[in-house]
Amino acid sequence: MAVDYRGSSPVAPLADRFGRVATDLRVSLTDRCNLRCTYCMPAEGLAWQPREQQLTDDEVIRLIRVAVEMLGVKQVRFTGGEPLLRRGLVDIVQSAARLEPRPQLMLTTNGIGLDRLAAPLRAAGLDRVNVSLDTLDAERFHKLTRRDRLADVLRGLAQAAAAGLTPVKINAVLIRGLNDGDAPELLRFALAHGYQLRFIEQMPLDAQHQWDRKSMVTADEILADLEPYGLRADPAPRGTAPAETWLVPGHVDAAGQPARVGVIGSVTKPFCGDCDRTRLTADGQVRDCLFATTESDLRSLLRSGATDSELASAWQTAMRGKRAGHGIDDPSFLQPTRPMSAIGG
Repeated sequence: MAVDYRGSSPVAPLADRFGRVATDLRVSLTDRCNLRCTYCMPAEGLAWQPREQQLTDDEVIRLIRVAVEMLGVKQVRFTGGEPLLRRGLVDIVQSAARLEPRPQLMLTTNGIGLDRLAAPLRAAGLDRVNVSLDTLDAERFHKLTRRDRLADVLRGLAQAAAAGLTPVKINAVLIRGLNDGDAPELLRFALAHGYQLRFIEQMPLDAQHQWDRKSMVTADEILADLEPYGLRADPAPRGTAPAETWLVPGHVDAAGQPARVGVIGSVTKPFCGDCDRTRLTADGQVRDCLFATTESDLRSLLRSGATDSELASAWQTAMRGKRAGHGIDDPSFLQPTRPMSAIGG
């Protein structure tokens, strides 16, 4: 089918009713994953989306181009599921890197397969990676992910650094009774290798809908565990970044800058007022919030021959309805029907 690219001049940015402007696009490339993390999906896995429902590589690239060239998106993060399972990943990254103005390109991954793909992704134009790693203990890793793949993740981290995908960041989720005492060891590991560590509060995004606030290790508890490091508040402006960061005295990162550790208090210290994100699922739905209960369908527009301007307009409309906050503490809060693996991080 011929695609009509008429009307691809820049239009207004992705603004919502509260004056927030989305410049950070999260693109989920697949809902599939090769781990079965306890806080994300059941041991038996999930029913994956049919391939025909998912956007093709060309469709993904076109929507990214509309977002960057017409809607003012400046950062694109590829997520999943596990994005390294997407066969066209390197080509998608390469196409995104050729856009003008060139967006910053990032990837969030569990690290399995990153040892093979770090160099090709860097050559294609990827700027940096975030790797999920919740523990350095092999037994706890198996309990958390139901897979014996810790060594693969560690190799992926090393190769990402070697390929220049820096600063390499680690995302860690702590679960009470499983790895809640692992914060100091994870920080020691990150400091020793020049990685940047980010702790993320567990969020109600599991497929089983069994999230319990009591099992969540809070931002304050994490910082209390890291007190021996003498952390100091980071004087650098936080801006729209989700993580509050602290300097680690006496340490530098791989670039020779002061070492930092971050905590993303999505539940206890929400940052919704500064949110600058818009999300595209693997099956072509726009989500204005990670916890949104509604979506806007761009895939149908794409496949019915919509122009770029029509796609941009639909995207703008989708973002105008964004709520002021996620409302997790509101008694009326409803967990999204989609689990995290089908939304994208």
